Amino acid sequence: MLITREELALHKVTVDQTYPAGAVDYPKFRQTGPLRVQAVAELVEGEIRIRGHLEACMEAECDRCIAAVEIPVAQDFDLSYRPVATIAREEEIEVPGDELDVGFYSGPGVELADVIREQTILSLPMKRVCRPDCKGLCAGCGANLNVEACRCRQPADDSPFASLRQS
Repeated sequence: MLITREELALHKVTVDQTYPAGAVDYPKFRQTGPLRVQAVAELVEGEIRIRGHLEACMEAECDRCIAAVEIPVAQDFDLSYRPVATIAREEEIEVPGDELDVGFYSGPGVELADVIREQTILSLPMKRVCRPDCKGLCAGCGANLNVEACRCRQPADDSPFASLRQS
């Protein structure tokens, strides 16, 4: 759904939409349940402002043992967008701190699917683990240490101090 400046000049746009599982998949994440988006878009001082909330259930691989991890997503957002033409192209400018949250768009408006995709990714944790005490995979044999013992052959102890450990 394209949210345009022309439409917002006439009235606010209200969105209450549910996307089925699999509608918003990514290379490292999979949507396993419905994704619900509730948002209001309006034109505020020449900027497109989109405020709302999204909820979904995503699935990813554990970063330690590659088991499936279910990640609930609940994200509020309040975004402002300006036309990309407003960016100064010839000179360097310092961006004021209160404008760091402003995004830019080209064309007639902002694509809602892009906003949803971005906000979903931002709400996911950087490090995904199946449980806090996950032991991961053995670097040698690849065994999942949460489920089985390491299958690597223990190296022979050729240290001249090995006999001291036996005492």
